[in-house]
Amino acid sequence: MKILVCIKAAPESEDAIRFDADAPVLIADETTDLRMNRFDEFAVEEAVLIKKKFPGTVVDAVSVGPEHAQKAVKRALGMGADAGIHIVSDYGQSCDAVYVATCIAEYAARKFYDLILTGMMSEDMMQSQTGPMIAQRLTLPWATSVIHETIRPDQKSVYVERELEGGIREMLEIALPALLAVQSGINEPRYPSVSNLIRAIESGVETIPASSLGVAQRPSMVTGYSYPQKIREALILKGTTKEKALALINILREKSLL
Repeated sequence: MKILVCIKAAPESEDAIRFDADAPVLIADETTDLRMNRFDEFAVEEAVLIKKKFPGTVVDAVSVGPEHAQKAVKRALGMGADAGIHIVSDYGQSCDAVYVATCIAEYAARKFYDLILTGMMSEDMMQSQTGPMIAQRLTLPWATSVIHETIRPDQKSVYVERELEGGIREMLEIALPALLAVQSGINEPRYPSVSNLIRAIESGVETIPASSLGVAQRPSMVTGYSYPQKIREALILKGTTKEKALALINILREKSLL
C-alpha cells in the first residue's frame, strides 16, 4: 500500500498570531514556534500501525506551510513515516483550507496513493474542511470522525467506524483508494525514535514550491479578520454564598425562568 498522511504545522496556543488588516493575511514569523498539529499525530500513528500490519506499505507525510513547518514533517519521519514532503507557502496560506487542499490534491494526483489520512481538524483554524476538500478534488470516497479502521486488502476496501453525537457509531465499508479524517482517541501516538530522527536528518525533506504544482495564488479570498467583539456586560454576583444564591434566584424569577 501507499499511504499519504497530511499534517499541519500549528503554533502553540499561547503564541500570538497577528493579522495584516490591509491585506488580510495571518502572520506567523520565525519567532513563532510551529509544531505538528496534535490532531494529525493520530493520523501519523494510524499510518504507522497499518504499515506494521502490512509489510511493504510506504508512508509519506506532507505539509503545506512556511519554512519552519519542516519541524512537523521531521516529527512524522521520527514517528515512522518513510518520506517527508514540504509544500512551501506562507502561514496565512496554510490556514486556507481551499489552498491547502488544492496543493495536496495536485501533489497526490501524481502519486496514486491507496489511502490518504488526515487529522480531524487543525488546532488553530478548527475548520475540519481540508480532508473532505482533498477527497473531492481527487474524486475519492471519504469519511470523517473515524474512530476505528480495518484495511481489507482482499476486498480492496477499508472498514470504518465513525463517531457521531450521543455516543453513536456509524459503520461503513469504503472502497480503496479513499480518504479518512481520523478522530483523536483512535490510537495513542508514539514519541519519535532517535534512530528515525537521525534518518530524517540524513535523508532530508523534499521541498516543493506551491507554484510548481500550478497553485500560484489562493483559490479563495479572505475578506478580513477581526477579534471577537464584546457585545454585553457580565453580571458578577457578590456577597456570601447564601446572598449570591438568593440574588441568582431573584434574577431567574425576573426572567420567568423559575
